Amino acid sequence: MSTPTEVPKSIVDVAHLEDLLSAPSAGVVETLAKLPGDILVLGAAGKMGPTLSRMAKRATDAAGTKRRVIAVSRFSSAGQEGVFHAAGVETIQCDLLDPAQVERLPDAPNIIYMAGMKFGATGQEALTWAMNAYLPSLVCRRYPRSRIAAFSTGNVYDFVPATSRGPRETDAINPRGEYAMSCLGRERIFEHFSRTQGTLVSLLRLNYAVEMRYGVLVDIGRKVFEGRTVDVTMGYANVIWQGEANAMSLQSLGRAASPPFVVNIAGPEIISVRQVAERYAKIFGKPVQFSGTESQDALLSNGELGYRLFGRPVVTVDQMIAWIADWLARGGTSLGKPTHFETRDGKF
Repeated sequence: MSTPTEVPKSIVDVAHLEDLLSAPSAGVVETLAKLPGDILVLGAAGKMGPTLSRMAKRATDAAGTKRRVIAVSRFSSAGQEGVFHAAGVETIQCDLLDPAQVERLPDAPNIIYMAGMKFGATGQEALTWAMNAYLPSLVCRRYPRSRIAAFSTGNVYDFVPATSRGPRETDAINPRGEYAMSCLGRERIFEHFSRTQGTLVSLLRLNYAVEMRYGVLVDIGRKVFEGRTVDVTMGYANVIWQGEANAMSLQSLGRAASPPFVVNIAGPEIISVRQVAERYAKIFGKPVQFSGTESQDALLSNGELGYRLFGRPVVTVDQMIAWIADWLARGGTSLGKPTHFETRDGKF
């Protein structure tokens, strides 16, 4: 999605949604035209991986470049691999925590690293650290000469005043809770190998991606639609359309560096949870009930660097709310994975 004229009024169904989420911008096509070699997407079966992999394949085709796009995951659910195959993306089943299996993965000059653990981290802290801080070392040792775009999170920052525009990439970090600390550990491991073996890395601090089936705006809209109370204690957030997060992530391969290039991937608008809920209530013609009082700080990120390098997001918060409200009213499918964005103690 590269121009405002490509934004539809409504998203018809899942096929239409995934087509939009995987539509490469001109910047993605240009980036992948310049970068030779295959693309390996590690941890590809999560919420973003399928459409990001498909975008990589579509951009490759549009650029007229010959390369394999290969999605790597355990693929523990039936039918997951078929989604990738239908898009022309190859798949490899792999337990990434098994060093022997990682060693057997094919060579690839370009790596998108999406593996990680967030939900369920509380009570499984050791596994969380293994996934988020140990696994990167296996990947860096296996691919010392590859470009690696590694997903991180805005949770590595501390809460900031809601009146601010959020931390920039050069601002201090202060993760809350073991999940966020393990994500900082992931960044530090990538930085270590980038500095010591010259691996080119981009670190992507995402905060928060949204589509019709999950995301902060979906969580709020579903509560209003179902008549559930909306907690406004975490009163503010950034959101970004997942298709544009996909595009920024792929373009970041062209910026990978040693030491790592760091970029926030976040929407330009700071949403008020209360105001978004009230918008949904008006659209649905339903009352909304709130609990809590807005805290004066929140987990926010400043995405200006990404906009300068990769283009400003086209899909606005207003557009996402309209799409999601329509989707919910028509009984559209859900991934059933709440973001828990309202969490303030760092426990997920």
